[in-house]
Amino acid sequence: MYSKIMVPIDLAHIGVIEPTLETVADLARHYDAEVCYVGVTSNAPGSVARTPEEFRRKLEAFAQERHQVHGQPVSTHVIVSPDPVADLDDDLIEAIKEVGADLVVMPTHPPKHIDVIMPSHGGKVATHTDVSVFLVRPSKA
Repeated sequence: MYSKIMVPIDLAHIGVIEPTLETVADLARHYDAEVCYVGVTSNAPGSVARTPEEFRRKLEAFAQERHQVHGQPVSTHVIVSPDPVADLDDDLIEAIKEVGADLVVMPTHPPKHIDVIMPSHGGKVATHTDVSVFLVRPSKA
């Protein structure tokens, strides 16, 4: 049913998205699907990497680590944006087409009143693409 699962990754907050990574691993094994990890970075030095090339290397290393977990083929796609925060939703929507994903799995937060003014990234991606989007809420401790 699914052959390529796209997963937006924030390398600065890997621990927070562990439930999403577990879900992706299960789905990838179940559907024998490739997992494409997508990261958005800036041209300017940041907390994760000083250059887009360093970011690319770190995202690839992360993907290979995850491959060891789920055993499915992996790929990466790096988006370099002048303003990653402002452009994130549109960049992710464009990446779905660029990588040929037929499923997107991404973390989200519980609904809040502020969502009326500023919708969640997952909500915007889901309403602006024709592929399935699976939103993973954080685990309750």
